[in-house]
Amino acid sequence: MIEIIISILEEGFVYAILALGVYITYKILDFPDLSVDGTFPLGGAVAVMLILAGVNPIAALFVSFLSGAIAGMITGIIHVKFKVRDLLSGIIVMTALYSINLRIAGGNVSIFSKQTIFENKLFDRLIPDTLDGYIKVTILFVIIIFMKLLLDGYLNTKSGYLLRAVGDNEHLVTSLAKDKGLVKIIGLSIANGFAGLAGGIYSQKSGFFEISTGTGAIVIGLASVIIGTNIFRKARFKPTTAVILGAVIYKACVWIAIALGMESRDMKLITATLFLVILVLSNDRRRRVKTNA
Repeated sequence: MIEIIISILEEGFVYAILALGVYITYKILDFPDLSVDGTFPLGGAVAVMLILAGVNPIAALFVSFLSGAIAGMITGIIHVKFKVRDLLSGIIVMTALYSINLRIAGGNVSIFSKQTIFENKLFDRLIPDTLDGYIKVTILFVIIIFMKLLLDGYLNTKSGYLLRAVGDNEHLVTSLAKDKGLVKIIGLSIANGFAGLAGGIYSQKSGFFEISTGTGAIVIGLASVIIGTNIFRKARFKPTTAVILGAVIYKACVWIAIALGMESRDMKLITATLFLVILVLSNDRRRRVKTNA
């Protein structure tokens, strides 16, 4: 049972980083950004190829974040500067990144023989064999807490308040003599940076890169955000904490579905079904609130 819980936490923490990025676009910017399906594997491809080239795995994650941020910035530029609709901007970048990711990695790539943030000589010397099973979940917990605090800190800055204002009322930002388009670009860049980082961590955790890794990433991220913000909507802690818990709960629901007899190849069906149920329930709750108001 402990192994199952650890496995759920590991997967949940990885996708929680992705979900924090989706939280920025979906909840704060109100921007349907599908480029996440491309930036998640982009981060993985970049991390894997850098590790194979001998780059420090921690440094590889910084580059993964940067690569995702650049892709997100391009999505924002297409939308803001070229006046392309938000949904189409994400689709364009997502489609382009599929070929770019193949160019970077050349296909499926393994790094099982290389050192990563989870498996390296330092841990081999310092960590007893009896604690090997807890290394990944501990490292992931530290990373997700760090990224959460980083995002919370940013959202409390002047730039962070402008980001929130753009999602709530674009005219307010314009009235403050601020460029709402630039704020959107910054928000999309940060969000996709989180997605790229999540992809880099996922590839290091799994020990390989697969071009299909990012398929459905946006749905997983949205499901995590909606689960967390709906279940814990009355909780006193920050929304970013709710998003992280939502990612863990989502992964637990997927595990339960598989345990009840569904096969791993049904993963996308499970995700789509769970996502639909969440949306229906949340919409039904909104209707009841409006009726009682």
